[in-house]
Amino acid sequence: MPRKDALLKLRENLIRRRDALSRALAGDLSLLQELHQQKTGDVLDAAADTMQDELNSQLLEVESRELSAIEEAIVRMEQGGYGDCVDCGKPIPLTRLRAIPYATECIACRRKSEMSSGTTGAVSWNRVFEDAEVDSV
Repeated sequence: MPRKDALLKLRENLIRRRDALSRALAGDLSLLQELHQQKTGDVLDAAADTMQDELNSQLLEVESRELSAIEEAIVRMEQGGYGDCVDCGKPIPLTRLRAIPYATECIACRRKSEMSSGTTGAVSWNRVFEDAEVDSV
């Protein structure tokens, strides 16, 4: 499949994902508002509700970031810059775009930026466990 056709297919996929995320976010926000109004119970219920609220909030944040990245990718498509690395200007391989359709960097430039910033964008599990409070039971 020629690159142009593949990019058009990616555009369709991005638009479908954007629409699905928009609907999901609207539903998630409504659900959170509804749950806040229904809170009753004892201290354990309140603790469980607080933990669930935190998880829902983090999920909303992840979905919001993905939605923003998708919208930016669609704008780049409209402006003609989609599929080109923002750092080196070379075309981002289709395999990368299929895996991460809103990617803005080729793999080589992404690795360079991760190495220079000292992060991979992933959470260090060692740091998570070091920062965690130990429950004494």
